[in-house]
Amino acid sequence: MRSWRISTPARSGQINTSRVTDLVVSISHDDPDALAASILKTVGDTLPVSQCTIFAYEFDARPRTVSAADHRGGRFLRDVADRYATHFYALDGNRAIVGRPQAKQAHAALVLHQQQSEEIENEAYRAACYAQPNVSDRLSLLLQPMESVWLSINLYRDSAYGMFQPGELEHVESMAHLFAHAAKSHYALNGQHHQGTAAAMLARVRRACPALTPREIDVLRGTLEGANAAEIAEQMGVKATSVITYQKRAYARLGISSQRQLFALCLQPEQS
Repeated sequence: MRSWRISTPARSGQINTSRVTDLVVSISHDDPDALAASILKTVGDTLPVSQCTIFAYEFDARPRTVSAADHRGGRFLRDVADRYATHFYALDGNRAIVGRPQAKQAHAALVLHQQQSEEIENEAYRAACYAQPNVSDRLSLLLQPMESVWLSINLYRDSAYGMFQPGELEHVESMAHLFAHAAKSHYALNGQHHQGTAAAMLARVRRACPALTPREIDVLRGTLEGANAAEIAEQMGVKATSVITYQKRAYARLGISSQRQLFALCLQPEQS
């Protein structure tokens, strides 16, 4: 797998005017999947892509599916996205990008990340997210709409068409800034209401202790949202005993021992 930055707008490729219009309309469409469907159609005019999913990685918590589209239709792709977010996101090669602090001047940059099926070592992850959906290659456009939040526009290649080729990658690069602007606008209109007070407090905790693991952050997020161990376990796809273990580890890293102290920590003024 590999990644590279698109720091300046590439020369725009030829895009049908009606596709651009559809993309703009999809930003404020009532159907959240309209954006992914529009991107899938636009890319599909010139190269074979079978699926498009847009994830939001917010404050290092487990990703949330923002929009998804599949030529097959139905809930299939949403189910795959749910399994990925519940069980496998921490194994994704994009963690090297979305899981690390970024300099403020780098927030405007776009990053492309390519991950092929054969590069995934974990058999369960490869089976659930690549083999079963019949995917051979994934190209992700990564961008930051705001600090501590990443959006990933994922384009999936059907196994019948092999891997993305250099010329095809260049074509996606030529449309990257258009897609990025659309995704940022869509997130501003539809995404931020999902964050709420709990997400803001989670960001405070994350800044206080960068050493927290993704699973520990997931548990803290559920705790801050008022969920009990059983409810958090169901969201994460683990046992309640595992949730308690992650919670104890997180509390130890933070130097606290209770939920009350966790909330108190979140309300403390940050040192400049």
